[in-house]
Amino acid sequence: MSAISTVGVVGAGAWGTTLSAMAASAGHGALIWAREADVVEAINARHENPRFLPGVALDEGLRATGQLGELGACDALLLAAPAQRLRAVAQALAPALKPGMPVVICAKGIEQDSLALMSEAVGESLPDPAIAVLSGPTFAAEVARGLPTAVTLACADAELGTELATLLGSATFRPYLTDDVVGAQVGGAVKNVLAIACGIAQGRGLGDNARAALITRGLAEMARLGSALGARPETLTGLSGLGDLVLTCAGEQSRNMSLGLALGTGHSLVDVLARRESVAEGVATAQAVSRLAARHEVEVPICATVDAILHRGADIDTAIGALLARPFTAEAGARPAN
Repeated sequence: MSAISTVGVVGAGAWGTTLSAMAASAGHGALIWAREADVVEAINARHENPRFLPGVALDEGLRATGQLGELGACDALLLAAPAQRLRAVAQALAPALKPGMPVVICAKGIEQDSLALMSEAVGESLPDPAIAVLSGPTFAAEVARGLPTAVTLACADAELGTELATLLGSATFRPYLTDDVVGAQVGGAVKNVLAIACGIAQGRGLGDNARAALITRGLAEMARLGSALGARPETLTGLSGLGDLVLTCAGEQSRNMSLGLALGTGHSLVDVLARRESVAEGVATAQAVSRLAARHEVEVPICATVDAILHRGADIDTAIGALLARPFTAEAGARPAN
């Protein structure tokens, strides 16, 4: 029998709520922390989260709390708070945790200020955590409805990774193991930036060919940055890289693609963000990716263009024109013509 019997989840957005409900349905004790008092009340009293996961009935075994310290009694934690808030939440949680607790990072992003990966931010904030990363192509609403989903579970400790895969996995939620913790995070972060690019292109009416080009050349940017940070190429062509990229760029269920679509059709970033309660991680990550790539002397023209549009006031049409005016070059792995 697994040593992990109770699971704590930090963050009661759509993804955190889905993961906690899955754990409860599998017979594990599940406790979720929410910042919002109305979310805690709705989960405990009505077994629903209409604010972030409407229309989904939650397992009655799931309990919610507004007291972060209560999670310290759990055997393992899933961190599903937004990436830019994750360090602060981890620091607040640290006094309640015992050293070596298994911690699964479920947020996708790179810290805007420090340029740290989530594993670095968490590792610096918690007492000697045993870190894993859950990433891959997941729309929370589909997972919550029990539709088939495959994900990457990255953990340097193979035994712990297997235990976590057994804990989280089911017939319709299939974790595939890797020890490439860096690669799983790079894919999950960069794909959000590329989804904004695809949304902008769709909003500007640039067509399906352009979207395919952005996905493919964006994958090359993801691979170059991943290589500079120590990721393995096969991770970035797997579920947490290519798989997540294809899903996130494919439709308006994606918060990042829908944000880009709104920008592409003429809405301002301030107006788009003001109308949303959920977080589009690619907004902050665009700047982080651009700066991190510059630090490692890696070219990421698509991500840099998104950063310029979001954070430096670049005109969308001018930025697209500059991207299209870049010199012709060889595709990765191809020999230049004689």
